[in-house]
Amino acid sequence: MASLELKYGKSHFYFEFDPDRFAVLCPTKELPGLSDIEIGRRLDSPIESPPIEAIVHPGEKVLIVVPDATREVGCGQIVNLLVRRLIANGTEPSDISIIFATGIHRPVTEDEKRSILTPFIFQRIKTLDHSARELTRIEQVGVTSSGIPVELNRALSENRHVILVGGISFHYFAGFAGGRKLVCPGLASSRTISATHKLAFDCSKRSRRGGVGTALLEGNAVHEAFVEAAGMIEPAFACNSIVNSAGEVTDLFCGHWNQSHLKACEEYSHRNSVKAGAKRSLVIVSCGGSPYDINLIQAHKSIDAATKACSDGGTIIVLAECFDGLGRNDFLKWYEFGTSEELADRLCESYQVNGQTAWSLLKKAEQFDIRLVSALPKTSVEKMRVRHFESLALALDGLSSDVEGFIIPDGARLNITADEM
Repeated sequence: MASLELKYGKSHFYFEFDPDRFAVLCPTKELPGLSDIEIGRRLDSPIESPPIEAIVHPGEKVLIVVPDATREVGCGQIVNLLVRRLIANGTEPSDISIIFATGIHRPVTEDEKRSILTPFIFQRIKTLDHSARELTRIEQVGVTSSGIPVELNRALSENRHVILVGGISFHYFAGFAGGRKLVCPGLASSRTISATHKLAFDCSKRSRRGGVGTALLEGNAVHEAFVEAAGMIEPAFACNSIVNSAGEVTDLFCGHWNQSHLKACEEYSHRNSVKAGAKRSLVIVSCGGSPYDINLIQAHKSIDAATKACSDGGTIIVLAECFDGLGRNDFLKWYEFGTSEELADRLCESYQVNGQTAWSLLKKAEQFDIRLVSALPKTSVEKMRVRHFESLALALDGLSSDVEGFIIPDGARLNITADEM
């Protein structure tokens, strides 16, 4: 017998399994975290950009954009080194601000800010919050080629230089997280966020738009709109991290805000794409623990990954604590519709960002037996056409003892391709 610890929030489930029945799908070799000196070397040799010291001059205001609590990017280490470099180069601490790119997510708590930035930075550098609906802090900076008004937080124009600090992970319709997403949707208005996200859905087909999907950038309408929006404020510099399962920075791609992101995505895809062979009728997936299972909307990304390895009608067991709930208080309203087709009709009539996630999850629930091990209320889970369990053992109960399956310990970090059975 073999065994694994499958992360669940900040704890785990211990799972013993027969390696003849289960194959483990995971990224390529786990790399150790980089030292401050190694990160410094990457900052010294940016991609298609001068070093940060040649860009920012004393007396100029700097805005550093960082993710919220739904991401793990090793932000504290990177921001700490960036701030120290800026100050050593003559920038006053009072000229530096840090803003959290929350998009339409909830605000970042004070404790989360300390954790994301480290107490040292949090105590010394001014932090700003973004609200997609606070119109007094939003301004229109342009219109995309497809006619979408680009409305962004005024802090982006109120500072001479904008530095993006984000991490690379797969995204089920934007292709990858990080980079341009820190600006749009991260610091965009709710109207801009809704319009750009709607590009992922083809209302003529009542389905996902072609070219939109995990690890796809070229020809991806959503990605292209995000790039257009970010280009309107032309960030001065970017740091794109790749982290291991412990949240340590294992690689960093710095420099031009778009080119460095593309290089990071290429490397991330190389490391975290796996071929599973033939699909199997059982898939057990952990999101990778907190923050990847902070809420259901985030956990959905791991469910999406698991479906790529599961045969039609098969069982997917998802370990996602969701201690922060569903991710949106109005998420369940979309399940008032009977089928995914009916939900799609409503989505095309009155589009909302989370309605598309609800559609995607309902579509999966119609195709697979999804069993969710979670702290979410049973009534909420069952309303989503998903079965609720309190433990992995209970979720496995009743399944054939000779069924073959896959185990995915870090669903949020994996792009899977598989053959039909």
